[in-house]
Amino acid sequence: MSLPRPSSAAVESGESSQGEFSKDERILLLGLAHDSILSALERREIPLNPPTVHLSEPRGAFTTLHLRGELRGCVGYVFPVSPVYRAVADTARAAAFEDMRFHPVTLPEARDLEIELSILSPPQPISAEAIEIGRHGLLITMAGHRGLLLPQVPTEHHWDRTTFLEQTCRKAGLPLDAWQNGATIEAFTAEIFGEKHT
Repeated sequence: MSLPRPSSAAVESGESSQGEFSKDERILLLGLAHDSILSALERREIPLNPPTVHLSEPRGAFTTLHLRGELRGCVGYVFPVSPVYRAVADTARAAAFEDMRFHPVTLPEARDLEIELSILSPPQPISAEAIEIGRHGLLITMAGHRGLLLPQVPTEHHWDRTTFLEQTCRKAGLPLDAWQNGATIEAFTAEIFGEKHT
């Protein structure tokens, strides 16, 4: 499967990159994310065939969109319910058109989007003391409420471990100290890669 990408975009790895995905696979997935958004705006279908055995493995994934340095959308699946290539296509389209914090992306905007992908490992229970800033993302669950923050978030905001836990509780709509009072704490890692337009 060969997909177009803006020629001015270079693939860059985030701090949490695990190196599982090759440069060609990263380019393919980023191209798929772009084409998924553009195809929706242009009202055309794109083929979603398994590009490789590796990219057919079920994974959780998040797509984050930026436009001129500002967040323009972020949607993802925590759990590995779809093959990674389908998860990227689905979350890219959802980030562009279904993130309720933003108006849907327009066609002129779509051509200038910078895309960052986070491919997740399955969440695993973790103690608060074992959380590593910059390595772990967090999923906190309690009484039907669930909040998730990606590994890059505490690094970007210069949070310590306690603040990271509190802010994940806030994302879940829980009291900030819920992580100390019975909430389930799970962690995951992510291979993070995206684009920088030059």
